[in-house]
Amino acid sequence: MTWSEQAWVAIEPIYQSIVAMPFITELQEGNLPLEKFQFYMTQDSGYLEHFGRALALIGARASDINDALAFMRFGENAIVVENALHASYFQDFGIVERGVLEPACHHYVHYLKSTAALDAVEVAMAAVLPCFWIYKEVGNYIYTHQRAIGNPYQRWIDTYAGEDFAVSVRRAIECCNRVADTATDYMRVRMIDAFVTASRLEYRFWDSAYRLVRWE
Repeated sequence: MTWSEQAWVAIEPIYQSIVAMPFITELQEGNLPLEKFQFYMTQDSGYLEHFGRALALIGARASDINDALAFMRFGENAIVVENALHASYFQDFGIVERGVLEPACHHYVHYLKSTAALDAVEVAMAAVLPCFWIYKEVGNYIYTHQRAIGNPYQRWIDTYAGEDFAVSVRRAIECCNRVADTATDYMRVRMIDAFVTASRLEYRFWDSAYRLVRWE
């Protein structure tokens, strides 16, 4: 069993909770309240900027030149997507400004950036993987199970269920498997722990958007 196969088994209950949560089921049916999607988009915009920085930092620390290039490209793409959000999604859904990072997003991005900066690079690679892999699986799940016609969120669904995103996901998984192949058993366990932690934060990110959780 590859490292990534072991990692997915470890987060399968979290993934099942994600696809069953109201944010995802209502997004799939096209009846997610606009206010909740707007909250999600503002947070996702802020998240992607910091995610891009974490990816670039991992690229700078990677010992393998191919991994370095891959993660620097991942970082560039994340920031390009963030800019595109302001130009298109924000306009489409009536969002005026991004605002501040609310608690769940703030926690998540600081976990990723601190891991990228201070932990072993193998652990950092595993920590950023859920944002690739879970999003792809959720996008595929919604695309497969949706029944709504004229879903206002269809473009978001198509983005994460599309082949362009799938290429990046496969590349990120390959990078993690390759570094895990030469890592110690202890390091492989730490990688899985980071993957699980980030997966839990993915759940919290969507859940907080549905519940509109802001700083008190």
